[in-house]
Amino acid sequence: MFRKEVYVERRNRLKNMVKEGIILICGNVDVPMNYPSNTYKWRQDSNFLYFFGLDYPKMAGIIDIDNDQEFIFGDDVSIDDIIWMGPQPTTAELAAEVGVKNSLPWSGLREKTADAFNLGRKIHFLPQYRAENKLLLENLLEVKPAHQKKQASEELIKAIVALRSIKDQYEIAEIEKAMETAWLMHTTAMKMAKPGVYEREVAGVIEGIALSAGGMLSFPAIVTKRGETLHNHFHGNKLEKGDLLLVDAGAETSLHYATDHTRTSPVGGRFSPMQKDIYEIVLQAQVKAIEAIKPGVTNKSVHMLAAKTLAEGLKNLGLMKGDTDAAVQQGAHALFMPHGLGHMMGLDVHDMEDLGEDYVGYDDEVKRSDIFGTAFLRLGRKYQPGFVLTVEPGCYFIPALIEQWKSEKKFTEFINYDKLDAYMNFGGIRIEDDILVTENGHRVMGKPIPKTVEEVESLMDS
Repeated sequence: MFRKEVYVERRNRLKNMVKEGIILICGNVDVPMNYPSNTYKWRQDSNFLYFFGLDYPKMAGIIDIDNDQEFIFGDDVSIDDIIWMGPQPTTAELAAEVGVKNSLPWSGLREKTADAFNLGRKIHFLPQYRAENKLLLENLLEVKPAHQKKQASEELIKAIVALRSIKDQYEIAEIEKAMETAWLMHTTAMKMAKPGVYEREVAGVIEGIALSAGGMLSFPAIVTKRGETLHNHFHGNKLEKGDLLLVDAGAETSLHYATDHTRTSPVGGRFSPMQKDIYEIVLQAQVKAIEAIKPGVTNKSVHMLAAKTLAEGLKNLGLMKGDTDAAVQQGAHALFMPHGLGHMMGLDVHDMEDLGEDYVGYDDEVKRSDIFGTAFLRLGRKYQPGFVLTVEPGCYFIPALIEQWKSEKKFTEFINYDKLDAYMNFGGIRIEDDILVTENGHRVMGKPIPKTVEEVESLMDS
């Protein structure tokens, strides 16, 4: 964890923003895979990590704003636990490490919340994504899971988004640390993209790299030659010469800060002319988007810039036609890029989206589009110094979507459907990097992972 003063300052800033009542932040518990003692890999709740820093199961924190007190709730281990797990620090010792003076057994959580509830005090809580914590909130606050999202504290959500959106020096350093692992993951995957190799072999090796660095994957890796399926987690295909291998994967440090990169490599080491044409268009869209990032600019406008660059490139190939601006404004480009340009990143690979995507990505000034494709843009609002975000344009040839739009005669003034037959088995290309917004512009984080055609082919030759 970071030094305790970091967590003390975060909690103090949160108290100043929320003003009154008590704040309840639930940690996570172990979740069984198939029987109680065989659990999924442990992952603490990111908000609990941000404010309390303790990476242990079955803990909760309360910040009592009115009385300026803080509490950690958790049970000390028994001798039975010690036999299986070895000696463990006490809850009081752990609380002291993050500057919390008060610690109580887990059973005290109900008493503390009941007291506040009976006195009519405001109890601020967050929407939950784990079933166990939804049931816990029902038990503590008598709010049924179906109503918790609506009754969650908007004041608390907005305060946490405001705090976590701006990465401090310690967070930036931790993300940069993860970048070292990400570089090795992706360059290794590119070198493995050879005929006869199975996707699962690549997926297994890059996950091993993440684990061996002391962390884990920041999300289940996408390793596929069928890149037109945006979140393709099937890893059973054998690579053949002429395929494109799309690897979208990130590393997470031991403190759980994430990376998220995508590279698309030609199996066998050389792009075909058709592949190279599309790749260069996606790369140009990404480079132009990154160059446009600076404080005060909206991510929505940069998304539209990337979309226009993509559409203009496809128009030059004869796959699109007509007025490029009109095509993008109406959403015709989304046949080829039906997703947003990127998202916030930090303790979560899609940072804070458990709190609500619109709270993270939009505000009173920038609203979400309802147009297909652009509607999936997770981040639209203005950049601020300290934002960390991904930039990941792509170009995909999705047969089912092409056939549907063609049958509906959709955007025939912008799309040359007769020329798409040659691309029905093309797959997809995506290129993604992680960007820090600085005081005057931006910085691409981490050691550069090869991404020009020449760089990719050269690495694959090595």
